[in-house]
Amino acid sequence: MFALIVPPAARRCGQDRRRSLRCPLMTTPPYQPGYPQGVSDKSKVVAGVLGIVLGFFGAGRFYMGDTKTGVLQLVVSVVTCGLGSIWGLIDGILILVNGGVDGQGRPLRD
Repeated sequence: MFALIVPPAARRCGQDRRRSLRCPLMTTPPYQPGYPQGVSDKSKVVAGVLGIVLGFFGAGRFYMGDTKTGVLQLVVSVVTCGLGSIWGLIDGILILVNGGVDGQGRPLRD
């Protein structure tokens, strides 16, 4: 029913003339121009403000790439009828004060 699509040997990922779903696109290049090596391209200020303002939805964690915690924040907020949004508020404040890491374990930039 389903066929495995493998690119021909002559073509590698990214060298196809048309956009194809055969090769996934990279979300973060290994070297990021403008940022020191090993530092995330995500801002701790943006992540903190999103956590404070939209903590109910787990927006700060989704922005940072930590989808597991973002979904958990959303589920807890829905199950507790909004009381769980305090978690997102406190999380946003802690990110602003202490910083944090993105989904790939790199520290957030200032």
